[in-house]
Amino acid sequence: MPRRRVHLAPAQSTDDEIRGGLADLRAELDVPTEFPSAVLAEADARIKDGPLPAERTDATDVPFVTIDPPGSMDLDQAVHLSRQGSGFRVRYAIADVAAWVVPGGAIDAEARRRVVTLYAPDGRTPLHPPALSEGAASLLPDHAAPAILWTIDLDSSGAPTGVDVRAATVRSRAQLTYEGVQRSIEDGSADDSLALLRDIGRLREQAERDRGGITLPSPEQVVEHDEDGWSLRSRATLPVEDWNAQISLLTGMCAAQLMLDGRVGVLRTLPAAQERDVERLRRVALALGVDWPSGAEVGDVVRGLDAAVPAQAALLAEATTLLRGAAYVAFDGEIPEAPLHAAIAAPYAHATAPLRRLVDRFVGATCVALAAGRTPDDWVREALPSLPELMAGGDRRASAYERGGLDLVEAVLLRDRVGEVFDGVVVDVADGGSSGVVQLADPVVRARVDGVDLPLGHRVRVRLTDASVADRRVRFAVD
Repeated sequence: MPRRRVHLAPAQSTDDEIRGGLADLRAELDVPTEFPSAVLAEADARIKDGPLPAERTDATDVPFVTIDPPGSMDLDQAVHLSRQGSGFRVRYAIADVAAWVVPGGAIDAEARRRVVTLYAPDGRTPLHPPALSEGAASLLPDHAAPAILWTIDLDSSGAPTGVDVRAATVRSRAQLTYEGVQRSIEDGSADDSLALLRDIGRLREQAERDRGGITLPSPEQVVEHDEDGWSLRSRATLPVEDWNAQISLLTGMCAAQLMLDGRVGVLRTLPAAQERDVERLRRVALALGVDWPSGAEVGDVVRGLDAAVPAQAALLAEATTLLRGAAYVAFDGEIPEAPLHAAIAAPYAHATAPLRRLVDRFVGATCVALAAGRTPDDWVREALPSLPELMAGGDRRASAYERGGLDLVEAVLLRDRVGEVFDGVVVDVADGGSSGVVQLADPVVRARVDGVDLPLGHRVRVRLTDASVADRRVRFAVD
């Protein structure tokens, strides 16, 4: 089943069955429930003493802002955009977690155990102690914080012409939301910097198309809890989220190139799709009646799909098979044989979420060193060989945790409706058409379905045959 894109709205559950199921899930996956006392003590000491000594540029005069979902406290990125001649200047400040983490210390060891921040319907399991990730290290407004400052100059087409990265101190001016920024851009009230997010974002989207990159557009499955209980709904992402993501992608591409030039670092890679898989996708498109113009590249076709159209939603689900095999590749002295990330169609590195992802701390420190003309510190180089395996394990656990939490909520929502019939769309098939995946519209549930010759991309009536909360399992059969 393709992995679902999910947003977990913050909430405190009062449902004992949900809480118990999530506790069982955490135990199964060895998800930490609290930080060891030594980690908390070290965080308190670091905050008291301040950031580790480093030469930093004072960039507190730059009017950075952060753009995140409402209620976010672990703010990794702050942005300021401006015109530079006929082109643009992107200034992107990334929380400098390395300024707070002593190599080999308790926080460092615990972060290597956790690897990534984990998300569940009842809350987050953070990578770092909240006193750091939601306080001293976060780029909260009106708070001077150490950061890794990327300055990327672009020409009029949005292509990079110069890159500078250095340790700095920044002060965000405002904590904005995607909805608010989207509204201000549309009604013309956005300041010059925010207004440029649309211009630069669109240029970078065009650059992605020109490179042959592949973006899979899909709505988010949102899990929420209120006084009426749990619910699932679908939410289409806003254009500003895609434009903001392009700034992050741009930074990750610049980081990858800097490390390749310096012959040391860690990349996020993805092999190119096999031609047989692309041809299979063409055949699926033909069977579904989805237009694939002669000569059109797969990225152009996929990018234009609308997840709200059943046949196109099914093709989107099938297209995820083109993006399998992602990995992390560390190197020190020898450039990797396959450095590209096929979906981005360029070398790429995770560099912009160090509060929530382990590898970004090491990528940031590597890039700062290389940009200054020196080799990365020993603590960075010593960690590089272990990072791919750590990240792979962390990603597997995060995927299983996210999927398990969703499965649990879906089972709870449907536990009293076994035998009812629902309208859905078959979005994936397997086993010669005897099993597959059905997407319901109400409630917004995606689950296994059994049948005979399941019609990919077609609307079907399905009967709920199983909704086991204990097993976190939902199953349908074609009615």
